[in-house]
Amino acid sequence: MTVSIAFRLNGSAQQLEVDARITLADLLRDHLGLTGTKIGCNRGECGACTVHMEGRRILACMTLAAFVDGKDVVTIEGLVQPDGSMHAMQRAFVEHDAFQCGFCTPGQIMSAVACLAEGRAGDDMTVRHFMSGNLCRCGAYPNIVKAIRSVAESQG
Repeated sequence: MTVSIAFRLNGSAQQLEVDARITLADLLRDHLGLTGTKIGCNRGECGACTVHMEGRRILACMTLAAFVDGKDVVTIEGLVQPDGSMHAMQRAFVEHDAFQCGFCTPGQIMSAVACLAEGRAGDDMTVRHFMSGNLCRCGAYPNIVKAIRSVAESQG
């Protein structure tokens, strides 16, 4: 069974016929070629698939693609600035060496941007708490917190 969905993806209108059972993560990666969204556990436990829907972070592996009908979705690819430069959070991750293997980095960055937008980057403990849904097998957590806090502090 297929369903018709129309949504905005990284600012561009999309109108697709999709299998009613396909997840947003699979749609993004396998059908739209946006491979920045990673599938780690495919059970909603690791956060590697984090994207934004209507400005809030969601787990794309646990969200049916049909659910985004009429919504605005932003992936890691959508964070690029109009001039092609990196988002402030992406730059901070580079500057603070907040990644090692890089597999979890897109999901970490998407959660970090949301954490900041939600006003939850006031101190290290709060950042750790609100980033706890994103796992890093390499253990880059201290530098991830530093990156997030540096962006928070630069934005006042």
